[in-house]
Amino acid sequence: MTLREKLEHTADFLLGVELVSTRGTVTETRAARTVGFAEELAAHERVDWVSFTDNAGGNPQLAPAALARLVRAAGRDVVVHLSCKDFNRNALESEVWHLASEGLHNLLVLSGDYPGAGLAGGGKPVFDIDSVGLLTLLAHLNAGLDVTRPGAKKTARLAATEFFPSCVVTNFKLHENEVVPQLLKLEKKLQCGARWIINQIGYDSRKSHELIAWLRERGWGHVPLIGNVYLLNPGVARLFRDQRIPGVVISDELAALCAAKAAEPDRGRAWFIELAARQLAIFRGLGYRGAYIGGIHARADLDAILALADSYGADAWRAFAREIRFNRPGEFFLYAEDEATGLADASRPSAAALASRARPSSRNITFTYRFSKVMHAALFAPGRGLWNLGRKITSAARDPLQGPKLLRVTEHASKVALFGCQDCGDCSLADIAFLCPESACAKNQRNGPCGGTRDGKCEVGDFECIWARAYDRLNHEGRADQLLAHSPVIQNQALRGTSSWANVWQGRDHLAHPLSVPVAAVPVPVTGRGDGPPLSTSCPPPTALNSPSP
Repeated sequence: MTLREKLEHTADFLLGVELVSTRGTVTETRAARTVGFAEELAAHERVDWVSFTDNAGGNPQLAPAALARLVRAAGRDVVVHLSCKDFNRNALESEVWHLASEGLHNLLVLSGDYPGAGLAGGGKPVFDIDSVGLLTLLAHLNAGLDVTRPGAKKTARLAATEFFPSCVVTNFKLHENEVVPQLLKLEKKLQCGARWIINQIGYDSRKSHELIAWLRERGWGHVPLIGNVYLLNPGVARLFRDQRIPGVVISDELAALCAAKAAEPDRGRAWFIELAARQLAIFRGLGYRGAYIGGIHARADLDAILALADSYGADAWRAFAREIRFNRPGEFFLYAEDEATGLADASRPSAAALASRARPSSRNITFTYRFSKVMHAALFAPGRGLWNLGRKITSAARDPLQGPKLLRVTEHASKVALFGCQDCGDCSLADIAFLCPESACAKNQRNGPCGGTRDGKCEVGDFECIWARAYDRLNHEGRADQLLAHSPVIQNQALRGTSSWANVWQGRDHLAHPLSVPVAAVPVPVTGRGDGPPLSTSCPPPTALNSPSP
């Protein structure tokens, strides 16, 4: 039975193991060890799939397909990670055709970490599209991509692919304006074709329960959710504590425990294995569909985790869940705490969520934002204000792609001064609460935040994430649920260096050509679905975080 069949047609608790690739060919000593371990995992009777990373941490490594093909040939399901940091959309399409040709249909779709050092220094990032854009591309391939050339008399459609894409989400974030945008982007990923979910590394059972409760509340409880179990060691714990791995952080309390265990004769090995085993039990108890185990370098460690998890009683996970709650001071929760279990009470918003509804922050409500909203409504609302005049004068210009020279100079000067405009020609200011993804986002994310923020700051530079700022602006206006209400955005690079104003008025940009998703997924109504939380909590109908209290 394939991984897809197991996830879609069984209730089994599944296990995947992550392998990080190495630098060099499969004949190199280190790579050969990785291949050997991969083949050992492929023969393991408890492992349902093996995952292969794609240049983890932004570092150059052997392509995951090279390793995945070897394990796939041994008859084991594999998952290939595919990120957007190193390929533009054309190269990504080329790569997925390659994967399909090799029979590698299970993909973990990622925006990717910012590139690290390679030959002669740091690599240039690509981020032509993001995870939402890549999922949209895969949806078109799975429907049979239309490649009809302009002017052709007959439609040319390629054979449909069979990709089974998954995505990642992290709600182990500190601030509200990080947590909620992550969840809204997860919803966008599901709408665009993600078929199953893996959560990010985290060590807080209440947050793990909160994620599955939120999915059920929003109508996505039928989507398989896989819990992330990472086997810590003292060195990795220090990296996580210092947020050296984008998107992963542990609390001071857990970091101190890890440091103390490192002083023991076995350097904490037994304790780290027990922590992983208890997390595995918690995910099973919460109703997750499986566990994704990372940090494993020897079969003995995997076997020790599984044996210990098997030894626990059916309800032991409830006590473990009360113990493994390593959150940080001031961390934001969507739901109130269930005092009986220490987990989430999905029937009640948290005090912080209620306060946000009553008194939303105005910190990011600036003069530039207010001015931009007024000007946008006056100039770019179709059929209203100065829309018809703008359309008329740009179409009559000597160069319709640039518009009248004086208007073009005005556009460029004002947008550089207000937004640091990079002249992309396909503007997303209106999509991101008048914040520029080209000048103020290291990864040019146009469909929600990446997962790498560090306490609200960009993983690359010391500045606030634009999506956190955009959330604050919309939340202040009672529209937080509209943060990603637009169609998936894939920027038209052919418009770079042209007038975005002219392109809006002439209908050339992404706003005039909203991207559809073939067979777009929709939430399943909560009522009567029979997949409620495993604890004595109830789920109200879906509501936006900033909706007025009833």
